[in-house]
Amino acid sequence: MAALLLDLTHTSHTRARTGIQRVARSLRRALAGKATAVCLDPFEDAWRPLEDWEEANLAARHPSSGRGERWPMAAQVRGRLRRWNHRRPALDEPSNVAAGAIVPEVFSAGVAAALPRLFNAAAGPHVALFHDAIALQFPEYSPRSTLARFPSYLRELLAFDGIAANSEASRDSLLDYWRWLGVSEHPPVVALPLGLDAPPADAGPTPDAANPVVLCVASIEGRKNHASLLDACEILWARGVRFQLRLIGLAHDETGRPALERLKRLQSAGRPVLYEGPQGDDALEAAYRACAFTVYPSLAEGFGLPVAESLARGKPCVCRTDGALGEIARGGGCLPAGSAGPAELAAAIGRLIESPGERAALTAAARDRRFDGWDHYARRLLEWMGSLP
Repeated sequence: MAALLLDLTHTSHTRARTGIQRVARSLRRALAGKATAVCLDPFEDAWRPLEDWEEANLAARHPSSGRGERWPMAAQVRGRLRRWNHRRPALDEPSNVAAGAIVPEVFSAGVAAALPRLFNAAAGPHVALFHDAIALQFPEYSPRSTLARFPSYLRELLAFDGIAANSEASRDSLLDYWRWLGVSEHPPVVALPLGLDAPPADAGPTPDAANPVVLCVASIEGRKNHASLLDACEILWARGVRFQLRLIGLAHDETGRPALERLKRLQSAGRPVLYEGPQGDDALEAAYRACAFTVYPSLAEGFGLPVAESLARGKPCVCRTDGALGEIARGGGCLPAGSAGPAELAAAIGRLIESPGERAALTAAARDRRFDGWDHYARRLLEWMGSLP
């Protein structure tokens, strides 16, 4: 057994590429040789190391079109047989006690109930990654199931020895919530900005200056604010501004529906907007290479991976510059979009399309940015864990 346990209960059972799944997969790669990936098997009712089919999910290069977990019937049967045969789970063997545990996902109620058993298999410290408190900050844009579950999740984080938040804004939101609950003693919370995968060395083709592509990489859901982006682009198209809007990301069935309906109306009207759903790594890199700049209309983020990844590829980004996004934007390469309403987004996008000089200056600023990789993030995380009681 490796020194650490890494809980990938959800990520190992889906091929979705939401932000949290990407973080979990990247951290797994960075901790290779230092951590054993484990999951809670609900059919065995036990924690165990991942099986080959779960490892294949992690290694898959092409994302799925759904977010839900998938457990093949054969895996369900194996788990039930182990449970009925009273087979002792591997993590319960005394010789397999690990030195610590990391939980990078927003865990379910079932996982929360089983955390004491995971902690028993890891002497400590036990650390969770905290992504954001947006479900409480913007309840009107959050799925009903998330709203119902989230307060319990924030209280369950108190059971850990430490919390690694993705940004200063995320750290402050968690501490504010605990303060509001009247919690006087809580685990230490550190702001530890996420790492980035290194972009390919190939710069690719030069974007089309006559008909520039504006790229938005984001899950289509309420808080990502695609409806305002589409309204902003319609303002510009109606004015005669020439550009193509390209959208990449997994759509949420509940909160993404208004934006998808708006998108279909624009496409029916002949507007140059392309929605490609979730894309694999190669297609995503090609989209970054072909765009003139990116836009990220999100109302709030715990970190904002697409903004950082755009800048790391030398592409300016139109986005809000407060909260966690402001922490990324302050280094240069971003054009502020105010509160990201339609008029503000239209003004910022139009400005970059119609001002080649300003776009070139922001491109140069983006190319000067340097971001730490996942190996660096993993080292910092392990060093901080080593300082915990």
